[in-house]
Amino acid sequence: MLYALCFLLFMIGLYCAVVKKNMVKIVFGIMIMEYAVNLFLIMLGYHFGGVAPIIDKSQFDPGTGQIAGSFLNNSVDPLPQALVLTAIVIGLGSLALMISICIRTYEKYGTFDITQIRRLKG
Repeated sequence: MLYALCFLLFMIGLYCAVVKKNMVKIVFGIMIMEYAVNLFLIMLGYHFGGVAPIIDKSQFDPGTGQIAGSFLNNSVDPLPQALVLTAIVIGLGSLALMISICIRTYEKYGTFDITQIRRLKG
């Protein structure tokens, strides 16, 4: 059910990015899609009842020197969290670029409506 809600959130963002004619609403749609993907990745790595992947001496098997299997089965995967952190930083950079393009376009044409910008040649 939670994955379906992520998909619904992504589809709302896609609708805003494709159908809307205002550049600011298009940027908001792209942001919503990005957050939906980040939420989906975090939910993929989440394990219900899981623990943080912090290893101390109690998780080691003294006979083999390996990590206990119960810890590996109950720990949360940290890789999606690291990927989402990287995606957030990249998303902030692309958001700043999109906002600056919107500002420069508004300064030149005086509107955010992409249909009017297409008609205004110059």
